[in-house]
Amino acid sequence: MADKKHPGKDAAGVPDDGTGAGVPSEAAPDAAFAGDEEAVASADGIEEDELTVQDILDAAEREVAEPTSEHLADLKRVTAEYANYRRRTEANRAIEKERVTGDIVKVLIPVLDDIYRAEKHGDLVPDSAFATIAAKLRASVERLGLTSFGTVGDPFDPTMHEAIFQQPSAAVDTETVGDVAETGYYLGSTLLRAAKVVVQVPSDG
Repeated sequence: MADKKHPGKDAAGVPDDGTGAGVPSEAAPDAAFAGDEEAVASADGIEEDELTVQDILDAAEREVAEPTSEHLADLKRVTAEYANYRRRTEANRAIEKERVTGDIVKVLIPVLDDIYRAEKHGDLVPDSAFATIAAKLRASVERLGLTSFGTVGDPFDPTMHEAIFQQPSAAVDTETVGDVAETGYYLGSTLLRAAKVVVQVPSDG
């Protein structure tokens, strides 16, 4: 019989260690691994080489059509950051524009002061060349946003008027601008210069 002639081997010809459990052949592990791969592929329902470019594009389109909550959160965050960036940029642009305009206007204020003094002393003759130039200059700075203030009879306001002299007067009941030594100017809502004025204060006499 075969068992008696070849002791130490099993029926498959594999050496036996005496326990009856033969040593598996080298091909056995590969076969087991291949079986695991096939099981995984079957579980996924698709082989790796079956995934095409069109599958990827279709998945991307589905993501755009029905984005996940994580992607929606990212989109909202990016949108909010961009909106904040635009607001900061526009605010900085407005501030820079006002600063540059203010620098230009400040250079012209001494010229406007000369025109005001000439007009106050009657040297600004109507329809003269000097009067025409003065009118054009005033119109130009007004287009830049410059406005003047400080008129006789205005109520005295310490936030925009600088009192250089107080003059008692029985003709007023409250502190009033009696004379303007130097016109004040606003650029938009920014006070460039307070008006220097003589203040009339109520007097019992």
